[in-house]
Amino acid sequence: MSSPDTKAAKLIRKCVIPAAGLGTRFLPATKAVPKEMLPIVDTPTLQYIVEEAVAAGIEDVVVINGRGKSAIEDHFDIGFELETTLRARGKTADADKLRAIANLVRIISVRQKEPLGLGHAVLCAKSVIGNEPFGVLLGDDMIDSPEDPGIGQLARIYQQHQKAVIALMEVPDSETHLYGIAAGKDLGNGVIQIDHVVEKPKKGTAPSNLAVIGRYVLPPSIFPILEKQTTGVGGEIQLTDGLATLQKTEGLLGYKFQGQRYDAGDKVGYLKANIAYALKRPDLRGGLLEYLREVVKTEKP
Repeated sequence: MSSPDTKAAKLIRKCVIPAAGLGTRFLPATKAVPKEMLPIVDTPTLQYIVEEAVAAGIEDVVVINGRGKSAIEDHFDIGFELETTLRARGKTADADKLRAIANLVRIISVRQKEPLGLGHAVLCAKSVIGNEPFGVLLGDDMIDSPEDPGIGQLARIYQQHQKAVIALMEVPDSETHLYGIAAGKDLGNGVIQIDHVVEKPKKGTAPSNLAVIGRYVLPPSIFPILEKQTTGVGGEIQLTDGLATLQKTEGLLGYKFQGQRYDAGDKVGYLKANIAYALKRPDLRGGLLEYLREVVKTEKP
């Protein structure tokens, strides 16, 4: 897939996808299956995130992994036995699809030995990222923007301004306590010069309604900041706290990205994503629409 941001996104060759969380909101399914492997229709959520990175020109995807999540590595590896069986049964197209996943991108798995927070997860990638800017994509946040991948949009802003960029989205005031919230000066064209960022502010105290969504393009200077970062909300090393320090030392930009965002880490959001992506499928759209119309017709208020 070619997109308008591919050239810009070449500035970031690597990205980090934290995937070591316990997925407690989706128990009991996540007792044995990594949350990131739960499907949106028939494709693991994580694969959509990786495909977004690939579409933006990223070459190396660093997955921050945890115990019991080897299925993630297996999914992006060659499944020789399965492919061989499929080809022997004449299911060449299915076998080719699996091989395409294995050839999608270079996956580098790094173990996060303790669940110490998002900031710590990003820090785990330090030795792999090295001294270059990089993207961070959170697996719970799906951004449906196939012609202009979300992380690529941020890469363009980074290239133009040479400052860290975080994705922003307006949310209702009643929901600001659920997100990291940023505030600052509107520079136009969706770019915000951030002067304040806070993690999950108490109700009624948020500095704006601009929520931080799970896409970032960061300079390598974030690593020494995270190394010194003390624990914050939830007793964890919060990436938002590190960003607040980065804002004071180097400056920080926000970008109101283009595209539809689905929160796949929330049960209702996950169901919405499944419906939305199913409706994009010609083989599923008709039957699903018929069912949804029937539900709406018969459902009592």
